[in-house]
Parts: sequence; structure tokens; C-alpha cells
Amino acid sequence: MGRRSIGLVLELTLLRHGESAWNAENRFTGWTDVDLSTEGEEEARRAGQLMREAGIEPTVVHTSVLTRAVRTANLALDEMGLAWLPVRRHWRLNERHYGALQGLNKLETAQRYGSEQVKEWRRSYAVPPPPLEPSDERHPVHDPRYREVLPEALPATECLKDVVGRMLPYYEDAIVPDLIRLRSVLVVAHGNSLRALVKHLDAISDSDVVELNIPTGVPRRYVLGDDLSVGEVAYLGDRADIERATESVARQAG
Repeated sequence: MGRRSIGLVLELTLLRHGESAWNAENRFTGWTDVDLSTEGEEEARRAGQLMREAGIEPTVVHTSVLTRAVRTANLALDEMGLAWLPVRRHWRLNERHYGALQGLNKLETAQRYGSEQVKEWRRSYAVPPPPLEPSDERHPVHDPRYREVLPEALPATECLKDVVGRMLPYYEDAIVPDLIRLRSVLVVAHGNSLRALVKHLDAISDSDVVELNIPTGVPRRYVLGDDLSVGEVAYLGDRADIERATESVARQAG
């Protein structure tokens, strides 16, 4: 997968965190702070190896505030010999908030609500799952990492359209200035926050982006012009491995 080569001007590398414990259990995770599985730790290390072998040398890293993204970044940077790099963390790079579905097994949820309803919650661009009540302990207002965020800015549920709306301002206000100033940026985040960013970078339509699956632990490298136009884009690694990882995500049904 690629586009016209323009020579390296700006480099943006996107990395979805390695498999989490709840990915392995096929549960809706969202903003629940779940750690990496053993396989996820290995995926993070392999991602670091792939970036090192490709000659990628980021000068700053952006992550969400969720442990699975933070640890993926740390493990990958260790493999690259870049554990000292500055890291910026922000809740706007968090995974999509799955509302009242968080913690539920995806297959059991489909049996309870019907597969078509769950597919609409999961894959439609603009239909969110049922929201959490503010009193629910899973609501982010109860999490100390968001104490500086206005309560009305914290989601009780989200669709992908909502993720695009809260992620793109961070891209424009924080990531783009780092790209322009530092030239090479690594973003370690989540399936849906990265889908939102890829939608923007690749100009994917609302209808087409719902079929986009981003594999865990596989770096996606962009070469951008000074005007932030995309010159080249490709996943790193063996094509067959990338296809297997992407199919694995698709089979998780979420």
C-alpha cells in the first residue's frame, strides 16, 4: 500500500497498542484501563524492532492516558533504544468510549441485544451505544486522571463521529506543531482514535471508514509534505503478517 514518493519531509508513525487482556477475551474495553496481554507485550516489542529496522527515529511521542497505550509506547521505545524520548499524553487520544457496553463480552452482547443492533452500535459512523449514567463508577468523571477535564467534555458514550470530533483538535493543536518543528512523530493510541486520524489523513468517507480495521502492534508510517499532504503510507513488516493481524482484529467484531 503506498502513494507517490516525495522524499522524506515529515514523518508520522501511528501504532495501535498491542493486544490487551480484554482484546483476548473479546470484551468491549473503551476507556476501561486494561493492561496488555503477554501477546500484546510481544507485539509492542516487535513494533519497536520494525521501526528500528525501518530507520524510523521519532523525536517525540504522543499517547493516550490509558495503560495499554502507555506500556506499548514504553516497550517499543525500549526496543528502539529511545526510552529517553519526550512523551506527551492526552485523553483525546483515548479509545472510543463504549458507554454501557464497556466490560461486556461482544458475542454475549450480540446474543442479548441482537447482532444487528450491536453491529449498528459498533460499526455505524454516527450511532453510539447506550450511555453510562453519571453515577456509574465506569464513568470517567470518577477517574482521577481526568480531574483537570471539564465534566461536560467527558463522554458517557461515543460513536466514531464523536471520536473524530474530539481527536482532530488534538492533532491540529499538538501533533501538527510537533511535526513541523521536530519532523518525526510517533503516535501510540487505539483502534478507533487511530481510525479517526487515518480517516482524516487518507480522506476516507464516513461510509467507508466503518470497514477500516487497524491491526494491533503494526506501525503505519506516513511521509507528509510540508503542507501535511500525504506522499507515502504503508504498514511496516511482512505483508502476510499484516494481513493476519488485520483479519484477527476484524474477527473480534469490534
